Amino acid sequence: MEGSPADLHEHLFRHEAGRMIASLTRLFGVHNLSLAEDVVQDAFCRALEVWKVHGPPPNPSAWLHTTARNRALDVIRRERTARTFAPELARLLETEWTTAVVVEEAFAGDVVLGEQLRMMFSCCHPDLPEPAQIALILNILCGFGAGEIAAAFFSSRAAIEKRITRSKAVLAASTSLFDLTNADFSARLSAVHRSLYLLFSEGYHGTSAKGAVRAELCEEAMRLAALLREHPTTNTPATRALSALMAFHAARLSTRRDDAGELQPLWEQDRAEWNRDLILHGQELLESSAVGDELTSYHLEAAIAAVHSRSASVAETDWRGIVTMYDRLMSVAPSAVVALNRAIAIGQRDGPAAGLAAIAAIEDPDRLESYPFFHAALGEMEHRLGHADLAREHFGRALGLARSEAERRFLERRVRASG
Repeated sequence: MEGSPADLHEHLFRHEAGRMIASLTRLFGVHNLSLAEDVVQDAFCRALEVWKVHGPPPNPSAWLHTTARNRALDVIRRERTARTFAPELARLLETEWTTAVVVEEAFAGDVVLGEQLRMMFSCCHPDLPEPAQIALILNILCGFGAGEIAAAFFSSRAAIEKRITRSKAVLAASTSLFDLTNADFSARLSAVHRSLYLLFSEGYHGTSAKGAVRAELCEEAMRLAALLREHPTTNTPATRALSALMAFHAARLSTRRDDAGELQPLWEQDRAEWNRDLILHGQELLESSAVGDELTSYHLEAAIAAVHSRSASVAETDWRGIVTMYDRLMSVAPSAVVALNRAIAIGQRDGPAAGLAAIAAIEDPDRLESYPFFHAALGEMEHRLGHADLAREHFGRALGLARSEAERRFLERRVRASG
């Protein structure tokens, strides 16, 4: 990966921190979660120090895991008499002969993947409400900061910080990782799905100032979703539908920005450049998800994305079918954002005046006031109606809410285009 050591550090933190914390929590016990996070932070701080001087190693991920593993050994050796670790491993961590072997095994590739799955579901403690469970997964396993989670939840940073702190305190009250049964996996799967959905969305839409498109977050969400598909209990129709949705959207990632790094809306994208292998993969996953009686929001969103993926242009898109699916989505998982997307589709099907009327009918529109593309949608429809002053006003409001430099430049172009 090109860029400065700090850029590489952030990229690796997204990919590796959750894996390392999962392995360390397996060793230390969930009641020592903060200790696991400290060890990971130490490893990354050490990387910054060393790599600034000597440059990144050939395999940065392996370097980080080795550093964390060695640090874990030091912690266990130093504190084994003063601190309790994971009860199921306590006896093996009492002697030097077995400690090194246990720590080595905890960082083995297959074990790390299994511990990530276990950690995802362990974060979904029954004493925590689902929004807190999701925030915990995003923070611990996906490397999200409080600000990014706040943007995803349309909440304040302070509220999310409190939520994460309280959630970690609940986990710390446990003396071991949860002994999860198949029933536990089933009960907690929806929160895991929602977390991966938000992780992918953060990469695709970029709610932070760090970038409007962050492919590495999309890749991580897809990797974790694939991990769910490998486990019989979590390889459900909803899991496959969510995976299909990610595949359809990921197929368009390369066209979300042009060669100059400028955001490209759907109508400007070169559809010949969409990844046909990912579209085919998404279609296979969507078809395999169509079993049983369950219809989730992921099924409907994936079906909408599938329509876009097989349409030759915006004009040739089956907007009538898309509106029908949004109607069903509003009955399954109503939200202000879904209502806005439905209104945009109505604007394509019936014209911009109908789209504006649909936006005006949205319940609780205040939740969208801080969302730049709410105002941008209003601007696009007024622009199509020839109302230049109103369009410019809406685009100006959107511009004031831009979350990244790429979004800002895109909205500046729309302001200019509105006359």
